[in-house]
Order: sequence, then C-alpha cells, then structure tokens
Amino acid sequence: MNKLEHLKGKKVLFFSVQTFNLEKDIVKQLEKHGALVTYFDERPANNNFTKGLIRLRKNLLEKKINKYYKKILKEIKNERFDFLLVNRGEVVTKFFLEEFIKLQPNCKRIFYTWDSFGNHSNGLEIINYFDTKFTFDLQDAEKYGIGFRPLYFTDKYREIYENGCKKEIDLLFLGTAHSDRYIISSNIKDWCKNHNLIAYNYYFMQGKLVYFFKKFFDPTFKSFAFKKLSFKSLTSAEIVQFYDKSDVVLDISHPGQSGLTMRTFETLGAGKKLITTNSNIVKYPFYNPNNIYLIDRNNLELDINFFSKKYEPIDLECYERCSIDGWIEDLFLGSEHNFWKV
Repeated sequence: MNKLEHLKGKKVLFFSVQTFNLEKDIVKQLEKHGALVTYFDERPANNNFTKGLIRLRKNLLEKKINKYYKKILKEIKNERFDFLLVNRGEVVTKFFLEEFIKLQPNCKRIFYTWDSFGNHSNGLEIINYFDTKFTFDLQDAEKYGIGFRPLYFTDKYREIYENGCKKEIDLLFLGTAHSDRYIISSNIKDWCKNHNLIAYNYYFMQGKLVYFFKKFFDPTFKSFAFKKLSFKSLTSAEIVQFYDKSDVVLDISHPGQSGLTMRTFETLGAGKKLITTNSNIVKYPFYNPNNIYLIDRNNLELDINFFSKKYEPIDLECYERCSIDGWIEDLFLGSEHNFWKV
C-alpha cells in the first residue's frame, strides 16, 4: 500500500475503547507507516463497573466523563493534529468535539464503528461532527447514508498464510460467551466427534459477576456451563497460535448484527476455511463456497466434504483490501465511496 507513505510524520489523535488489544494493533500499524499517534481510551475507566454503567445508565457517569474529556483537551491544547480518528464513539462527547473543532479546524475528522448502531447508538449523536464516516455494517451504511468499510486482518495472520498450515484442530471456535453461541458450538462439536474430527471451543466471559448477572437476567444464557467458561481472555499471540494449527474456523455472529466479525477477516488473512452463521457474507467479493460454508443457526446442517476441500486463494487485490493496511488506506486517504461500497 504505497499510498500509506503519505502518513509519515502526520499526527493522529485516536480514540477507541480497549477491545482485546485491537486498538494497540491500529496504533502499531499507523506508527509502522510513520504516523505519530496519540491514543486515549474513550472511557474514563476500563473496569467492568464503568463499562456496564456506560451501556446501561451512561447519564450517571456524565460528570466523570466530562471531567475526563476536559482533562484531555487541556493535555492536547498545544498540539496540532492532522487527523482525528474516533472508533465506535461510545463515549466521546459533543462538547469535546465542538471544542476540538474550534481549536483545530483544519484537522480531518474520521469516524468509524465496528459495532452496529443498534448496539451502540451514541455514535449517531456525534456523527455529524466528522468529515468522513464509516461503519462495518452494510445495513447501517445504507440506512444512515455513510461509508461502508468492513473490518480487517493484521499482519500476524498474513504470516500464518505465508508459512502454511500445521493442522492439529479440524474446527476452531474462539469467542466471547453470548446469545446462542454455546448451543450452536456445542452441537457442532458433537457432530465433529461423530465424524472423527477434532473440534476445540474457547468461551471468554468478562467476569464472574457478569456471568451471574447474565445467568439470572438473560434467557439465552441459561445453557452456558460455568466450568467451560474462561475468565481470562486469550492474548493476540495465543489466538494466532490457535489459528496456526487449525483447518476450519467457526464464526457465530450475534443474532442482531449483520456486519462481518473480526474472526471472519482473521480467517481470511490466515488462509483458513470458514463456517459462519452470517448469511450476508455472500454479498462480499471474497465469498467462495469452497472456502466458506454457511449454516442456519436454527437448523444446523454440516457437510463432511467441506472439511476435505483445499482452501482456494482469493484474488490478491481483494486480499490486500481486507488487510489492516487496506482498512487504514480507506479511512485516512480514501472516501466513503470506496472499493466496498458499490
């Protein structure tokens, strides 16, 4: 991506919630291309209590949030930025953006969200403060008239693709425990066992208090077995190791979400086959039924022949578009009407 050379020496102010170190990957990649990045967590704190309160009753934290963003304004008042990137916009306030624009009217402001507005609507309240706006969700892009830009894979998954497969696991599922994931993945694991295939499931839970809260209030959580949950998230290196030794990855998207998950693109980057519940994947240029098997979450049917098929490499240009560099190029140097929005 030669265009990314234009980021050399550019100053980027970046806001994002902390999400499995994905924000660190973005900072690292921008800095790889010579950008000077100043990062702030969107949230004033990253503990489970604060995260839960932001989601359920954000107004109770209004004073703390305002104090946090006033502090940031004070810290950056003598800086001059070329780009402002806000990822998701769960907490960033209108007053911060208004003050920032007054101080730095020439800074290009970029909004991106890797969540649907149905799950986090705050982004809609601040979106008009930005020059360019993107979402990973095609339905939201069409509904709100903004740019469509799917997620990406990082260079760690490219290395798996280039080094070849060390197959030990036939089917891999890694994911946060929610909705019907446990039921679907458990049934598929049983199917694999009956067909002499090795399946591995890893369920992450944010904390024991969160587990008991969901167990009590969330009807979809009744079937989750406590002993099968992990309260420690996998590191990026551990996730890569699992991909490296797996042949097929299982993706179970949230029932209310139409955008493709990060797992989808990590699988693509690593050159692995995918089984997914997200029917929207057929609309994407990399869709190939030899590599991607679509399942109905309400009527599970699998084909043993899919596991014996060899992965078919996708078009090189499309592969690069799916990378983190392709993502950065679209956001920082492209327009809302990009490769993905036809």
